[in-house]
Amino acid sequence: MTEERLPYLHAAGAAASAFFLYVLTLAPTTWFWDTSEYIATAHILGIPHPPGNPLFVVVGKVWSLLLAPTGLSVAIRINLLAAVTSALATGFFFLVAHRMLEGWLRAEGEPNAGSEERSAWSRRLPFIGAWAGALLAATSFTVWNQSNVNEKVYTLSVLGIAAVSWLAVLWVDRKDRPGSGWLLVLAVYLMVLGSTNHLMALLPAPAFVALVLLEKPRVFIDRRLLARAAFAVVVGLSFNFFLPIRSAQQPIINEGEPICETATGAAVAVYSLGRTGCDALAANLTREQYGKPSIFSDPTSDPLNPAPRGMGILGHQLLNYFQYFDWQWSRGVAVSELPGNARLPFTLVFLGLGIWGLFAAGRSRRSHLAYVGVLAFTLSLALVYYLNFRYGYSLAPEHADSTMREVRERDYFFIGSFHLWGFLAGMGIAAAWRWAAGGGFEPRKLALSAPVLILAFVPLFANWGWATRSGDHSARDWAYNLLQSVEPYGVLFTNGDNDTFPLWYLQEVEEIRQDVTVIVVQYLFTDWYPRQLRHHTHPDRQRPFTDEEGLGLYAVPDSPPTRPITTLSDEDLDQISTVILSQDYTITLGETPVQYAAGSRLGRGEQIALAIIQDSLGERPIHFASTGGLARSLNLEGWSLRQGVASQLRMMEDLDELPGVVRVSENLGGEWFDLERSRVLAEEVFVYRGLRDRQIWADRATLNIPWHFYFLYLQLADASNRMGGDEATMEAFLDQADRFLITAQGGFRAVP
Repeated sequence: MTEERLPYLHAAGAAASAFFLYVLTLAPTTWFWDTSEYIATAHILGIPHPPGNPLFVVVGKVWSLLLAPTGLSVAIRINLLAAVTSALATGFFFLVAHRMLEGWLRAEGEPNAGSEERSAWSRRLPFIGAWAGALLAATSFTVWNQSNVNEKVYTLSVLGIAAVSWLAVLWVDRKDRPGSGWLLVLAVYLMVLGSTNHLMALLPAPAFVALVLLEKPRVFIDRRLLARAAFAVVVGLSFNFFLPIRSAQQPIINEGEPICETATGAAVAVYSLGRTGCDALAANLTREQYGKPSIFSDPTSDPLNPAPRGMGILGHQLLNYFQYFDWQWSRGVAVSELPGNARLPFTLVFLGLGIWGLFAAGRSRRSHLAYVGVLAFTLSLALVYYLNFRYGYSLAPEHADSTMREVRERDYFFIGSFHLWGFLAGMGIAAAWRWAAGGGFEPRKLALSAPVLILAFVPLFANWGWATRSGDHSARDWAYNLLQSVEPYGVLFTNGDNDTFPLWYLQEVEEIRQDVTVIVVQYLFTDWYPRQLRHHTHPDRQRPFTDEEGLGLYAVPDSPPTRPITTLSDEDLDQISTVILSQDYTITLGETPVQYAAGSRLGRGEQIALAIIQDSLGERPIHFASTGGLARSLNLEGWSLRQGVASQLRMMEDLDELPGVVRVSENLGGEWFDLERSRVLAEEVFVYRGLRDRQIWADRATLNIPWHFYFLYLQLADASNRMGGDEATMEAFLDQADRFLITAQGGFRAVP
């Protein structure tokens, strides 16, 4: 196949079509989970959670700067990066599918593409199959859902996988030409460079090795080529030096703080892949803080005494993958997340079509089958084994214990698998069409069997309502509402990703309520995070409170805080560790004693939180994102006053004597509630785009967000009733609560 015949124009068209679809369904702002973290770190060149993803951060920043003249918001620019990278991956895999279909037809006895003996429909079939694959791959649920918002860094990884796949297939056709070895070197470089974004970029390596072994094994003893590949590895990994260089500059988001004292230590950590060298950088690169269990251990067993990984948990993990595969082709056909419903026939059809596509690849060339077969296996079954997940979030609801099941769905890890399978299924559709037409290219028979091509459009229509993010501002507005519930210069303790990362986005990207110190409770257990909090809240670096939005809700304080949130030194912080109290212990917060009984467990994080509260009271208002979590573990619920969707710690006052304050019913939490402040926030300040009156809330693991507002309005109704409010006001609050309840149950289309 000559270069002139390569369908680059069609591949570009497929990529452009996918991009257009993603733009139509693009998120207008941030989303939950890691979306906000990645948008914010790309914007400020920060360090996201380990391994730090330096390639994404730099590419995201450059991309955002290039699009800045368009006037688009930062969030849309970064979301467009996800759309572009995923669409480009579709273009590269289009080339792969077309080449394999051409090889299949030649093996079936068809003349070469340029032959005059070749019929028109014979020439068109590889294009039709590749287009069908592009449509299926681009509209598979997880690919689509991850391509219209930058929730993760995986679309950049999928682009790398697709580009490497095309280079491998192209090398097979040119392996005997002078200079063809550079295609292999470039593929190695892309995989290694991509690993500085995410290790997913290395997943084509087994397929790549299998292909080269089958086609030209002496490549592995070509010293000149090996030297060039080694140089590519050195250059590719060098991108990780961004981490210690930028971390030393103390950006506001600097997770893991991978600072190195010497360049030598940094180099050793980078090129040993985190096995030795600079401790902080090595820990970041190996994601040490997450304590991932061995692939041979049961992830649900005691990590201090792990049990071996048995067939029971492995079988569940494989079923979990099948569950996610089941979502890809007809997610909207059934509301249930579980497999085995009305989606199953579609799932089995596309499973079969993908297998048919593998057979077509095998007929094309033995090395083609080796490549896509090994790649499909690596991206699915091998990845299942390597990731070693706990019980699936929705697949095992009986395991409510967070140590037993995943905290959310993990389908995004298999985005590469689903993208590739879409193209294999597209190749299968082309083969099925030709088979239904009698194995030839007679136009009448092809026309009669053409309805098989309709299968390529099934995911487009069945997934649209579940994959689209158009007009969805829910995460951004949740963050806005939570931040506006906090007093000027407040300290806000949060509990997890979804009440933290959107706040980072709002503060660092939209520059709203930067005066609030957001504290992720889990990070207080690290050695680096408390130091950073003290550094960034020093009076010289404390960001001011302004009322630029003109809300008039809070008066501008006469002066900002005069000290950081804690006065503990580095030495003091380093000495704090988890303790189990041997006797009763009392700490005074403000003028109020708080008691902890003997036998109570106070972790490092809880002790540092107490120190922050003790040092900040009188200088900074203390807030909690919920009255559960930290407030409960520190026995502070009795002094927490609900204001909007946050609770303020009021240690120095008798809450039952404050005007407008009432305790709500026990079935609504039994907490103290500031009726007037909460009413003003709920009715005059808060925004609710996507949080109420919603058709579908696809991510069931984030349904707790609309539940917050449902309970807020129930509490407003209850508090109003207890304080003698009129019945009409109470009914209005209850009506609003019902609107949030629909969303909290999954949306109108999900409620039976």
